[in-house]
Amino acid sequence: MADESLKAFTKVRTGNAFLVNLIDSPGHVDFSSEVTAALRITDGALVVVDCVEGVCVQTETVLRQALAERIRPVLTVNKMDRCFLELKLDGEEAFTTYLRVIENANVILATYQDEAMGDLQVYPDKGTVSFSAGLHAWAFTLTTFAQMYAAKFGTDEQKMMEKLWGDNFFDPATRKWTKKATDSKTCVRGFVQFCYNPIRQVRSG
Repeated sequence: MADESLKAFTKVRTGNAFLVNLIDSPGHVDFSSEVTAALRITDGALVVVDCVEGVCVQTETVLRQALAERIRPVLTVNKMDRCFLELKLDGEEAFTTYLRVIENANVILATYQDEAMGDLQVYPDKGTVSFSAGLHAWAFTLTTFAQMYAAKFGTDEQKMMEKLWGDNFFDPATRKWTKKATDSKTCVRGFVQFCYNPIRQVRSG
């Protein structure tokens, strides 16, 4: 990997080459024992949640198993494509859907977290949540878009990531960011304007 891609990695490393072994463990309740076995030989866990179905009972079980093994999980909000290809959600509806999934996952993480492990909750603007469409084989974190837009707005990537999530709205007509939506039709939430709508336009085109 290039140095540019690793500049956000702050831990000690030797070189830029990494070997990643992935263990795909089904989330179904019938495979709980396989999940436990996999967690005991891994350094991290990527928990995949359907953005439409949301956090289910088995999601809570998997997160609880990860925390019991002292594994720090990250989250991917999957099947993002269903929002615009199947359900035809507009940007605000989609954002609310993703926010609900992330908040529900964080409630579980806060419930079962070990204080010795620190804050385990996941946040898109901190790079611990990704958005994906497994069927179409693509995924992204806000880091991806922050790198694209940071130079355009004359800011650093971290600040741009913060603008791309939560109550941050941008009006191209005035070129100003606000914390609340204005009466202007061109004032749109950052995530919707710079992430969701471009992807929807490409996938629906």
